Formats: sequence, structure tokens, C-alpha cells
Amino acid sequence: MRTFSQEIIEIIREIPAGKVCSYGAIAARAGNPRAARQVVRVLRACSETEGLPWWRVVNARGTISLKPGQGFEEQRDRLRAEGVMFDAAGRIDLAEHRWQPDWMEE
Repeated sequence: MRTFSQEIIEIIREIPAGKVCSYGAIAARAGNPRAARQVVRVLRACSETEGLPWWRVVNARGTISLKPGQGFEEQRDRLRAEGVMFDAAGRIDLAEHRWQPDWMEE
């Protein structure tokens, strides 16, 4: 049986290029819809060692949560390189870029 953190890692690995998923949606799928902050902790601890596409995880508003100078620019640039577009306010069009795997329908 996988731990909650292992579930989070597997879900993040599934996010395809050009798509994004929210911290909350990942937490819900992993088994605890109130654990979005745990998703953040897993990303901080495991992104590099697990080779996770961390830049594909955004907040529920479709914006980057990282602060300028602390990863914001890198995340934005990586998403743009995958074809993800931002509006003038820095929001991602979630209707177009939100990852919608079958389990999100459940």
C-alpha cells in the first residue's frame, strides 16, 4: 500500500505537458481533499529526486503560487515552453489547460 506522499508523487508524474493541475485536486485524488499544503511539501521535498514536473502544479485560480525571484519565472517559462498561455493578469486559461483525467469525473 502506498503512502499519501507516494500517491501525490504518482499523480504529479501523470500530468502531461501543456496541462496543469491544482494542489487541491491532487490532494483530493490522493485521498485527502483538505491536504493541498501537503502537496506543496511533497513538491519541495521530492521534485528533484523524483524528477517531478513540478511546474505543472498551480493554484485553483490558475495562477503560479511561487513568488517572483523564488521560482515564479522558471515555472512560468517552463509552462510557456509547453504551450500554456497566460492572460494579462497572469492567469492560465483552465478551460483549455486544466488536466482532466478520468478520475476527475468521479
